[in-house]
Amino acid sequence: MSQHRKTAIVTGASGGIGRAIAKALVDHDYNVVLTGTNADKLEAVEVATDSQAVLRVVADVASAADRRRLVDAAVSRFGRIDVLVNNAGLFAPQPFLEVGEADLDRFLEVNLKGTYFLTQAVIPHLQAAGGGAIINIGTVLVDHALGGVPASAAVASKGAIHALTVQLAAEFGKDKIRVNTIAPGIVRTPIHARNGIEDADSLAGLHLVNRIGEPEEIAEVAVQLASNGFISGTTINVDGGHVAGHHLA
Repeated sequence: MSQHRKTAIVTGASGGIGRAIAKALVDHDYNVVLTGTNADKLEAVEVATDSQAVLRVVADVASAADRRRLVDAAVSRFGRIDVLVNNAGLFAPQPFLEVGEADLDRFLEVNLKGTYFLTQAVIPHLQAAGGGAIINIGTVLVDHALGGVPASAAVASKGAIHALTVQLAAEFGKDKIRVNTIAPGIVRTPIHARNGIEDADSLAGLHLVNRIGEPEEIAEVAVQLASNGFISGTTINVDGGHVAGHHLA
């Protein structure tokens, strides 16, 4: 029965990694609140046969009003929040010397401030539940930059999330709230086509395993972090060896 399950909020759940995480959590008996900015895409997401375990809320994490509405809807429907997956985010390459203040603000509003303030809204509910998990989605580019991918604004905003993870883990560890980051390598998602990369598999050589990742492989780690009570304050690279090294041509 859905009312006896723990509840997770997954942002950016209309496709790619977010959708895969939402489906994996439902498969592991969580109630899941899926949220995204596109109502049609969100409605089209199929993650469960039991519709009682899923709530869809159209919301923009960059909006304070939307964040409040999202949290209120989750608690109203399921009575509690146990897990927050901060997956919603923007990524686009842009040369450093061409980045204006408005460009940087766009990444900070969604990637950093959206994550920061939604987490702020959720933590009191995790405290009330006796603990829980915050799972942030970062990027391996924070620790392993690519000269051919000029993305300073996007990476800076994601780097702030990596730092936030460590600090929140320290501040709320005594409340049994665990905070971790998953840093994916290149994963098969629609973001590549939006950034002009028609064949994501062409990037396989960036990984020691010589292939790109699948969203479900990120989701497997997210499910583990949602339930494991002894992992906190860390960044887990799920990257096929991207950060560890490269093959010589």
